[in-house]
Amino acid sequence: MDIPADACSPPAAAELVVLLDEDRRPSGVARKAAIHTRDTPLHLAFSCWLFDVDGKVLLTRRALGKVAWPGVWTNAFCGHPAPGEAVSDAVRRRAEHELGAAVTDLEPVLPDFAYRAVDASRIVEHEVCPVYTAVLAGRFDPRPDEVMDVAWLDPVRLLDAVAAAPFVFSPWLVEQAPLLAAARPARFAPVTR
Repeated sequence: MDIPADACSPPAAAELVVLLDEDRRPSGVARKAAIHTRDTPLHLAFSCWLFDVDGKVLLTRRALGKVAWPGVWTNAFCGHPAPGEAVSDAVRRRAEHELGAAVTDLEPVLPDFAYRAVDASRIVEHEVCPVYTAVLAGRFDPRPDEVMDVAWLDPVRLLDAVAAAPFVFSPWLVEQAPLLAAARPARFAPVTR
């Protein structure tokens, strides 16, 4: 989903997110730093699952300083497109910002994914959140203020872990994992190398 630059005209200094109406159309902007509360409005985001060349999937553990779901294991990274920014460009930007990584083979797999969830501190996520997959291009260097730990896992083992202990993972990972496995079964086949 591309958001026309003229749909919203934010101040350039703050990181902004695109607010959406009930029909998922852009309806305004809000500062990212202020949007995630106990009454978070619907807004545009994205989620990216990152694989290595052998087919393992990257899990990241959210830094303890994160406002929502601190310390929770999740998919590689998530973020918010800026007003006027193509979601695919935002994915690449966030890969560099959060993981110090470049990605290849970027693919929108679940373009209509959306969810609402509440964490233990009552912070709400309420997002239209297209889900992408990509392959890590070379090395990466996660930012400690974003990611406190990483792990590469066979995707089949991840599916087993999600089924056995969903409370260990972010709610969006729990919802996305079986949908991705159904949409891209080759990505969720056992790693043979």
